This record gives sequence, C-alpha cells and structure tokens, in this order.
Amino acid sequence: MTKNSIGLDTKKTKELAKDLNDLLANFQIYYQNLRGIHWNIQGKRFFELHPKFEELYNDANLKVDEIAERVLTLGETPLHTFDDYTKAAKVPIGKNISEDEKAVRLIVDSITELLSIERNILDRSDELNDEGTNSMMSDFISQQEKTIWMMKAWLGERV
Repeated sequence: MTKNSIGLDTKKTKELAKDLNDLLANFQIYYQNLRGIHWNIQGKRFFELHPKFEELYNDANLKVDEIAERVLTLGETPLHTFDDYTKAAKVPIGKNISEDEKAVRLIVDSITELLSIERNILDRSDELNDEGTNSMMSDFISQQEKTIWMMKAWLGERV
C-alpha cells in the first residue's frame, strides 16, 4: 500500500476524492438553486424567505470552497465546470421557482440528497482513517439535519 504525504492510502484517497467531487458538483447545483429562489421568491413571505435563502446560499458557497480544498488536499483536482456539475447532479434542479412552499421543498429535497452523498463519504473516509474528511462531513451533516428540521417545521411537517 502506497501512502500519500498526509499518510493516507493513495488508491483509496483517489476514490474518496471522486466522491468529494460528486458532492462538490451537487453542492454547486444546490447553491445555484438557492440563488435562483432567492432572486425569484414572491408573495407574502418574501421578507421572511429572501434573507433566509441568502443565508443558505452564503453557507453553501463556503461549503463548496471547503469541499474543493479537501479534494486538493487529497491530491486530486476539483471539478470546476458547469458541464461537470450537471453530469454529476443528483440534486434536483429548480427552475423559475417563485412560490414559497415549492422553494422550501426544493431545499429539503436537495439537502436530503446531499446528506445521502455525505453519509457515503463519511463511511468511506472512516474506513480510510481520514479524520479531515470525517470531521468536515460530520459538521456538514449535523448542520444540514438541523436545516431540514427547520424547513420541514416551516412546511408543517415532521422530520
């Protein structure tokens, strides 16, 4: 087994970086969805949702950077084209969403998909003993679980 300069198995690290690139692509789609609903939201809840969507897209933007930097830390190249993102997308793509409940539903559905990808990465990074990726995924998961709880509460649903 060959190890890289941070002490991780080179072959398994390459596979993990591919998974992180898939997460990166899906986060980019999620980020763009958030920008779109932030711009297009209308109705009586505009003043409530417009700043919330901005808060979420700012957070997603930071996470995109963290994921890309983790891919680089693992010795690989992060995806960086829209073509790459759309090919890897599992997150639903929202287009022209201006209704409050549809916008919040898009967020819940998107984060649900992101959580699935992140849990898969967490399992792989745990097997690899990659504490850097483990920590990042754990942080993302706990934050996003809370966001889903809040969004579902807003929709009048239980988690």
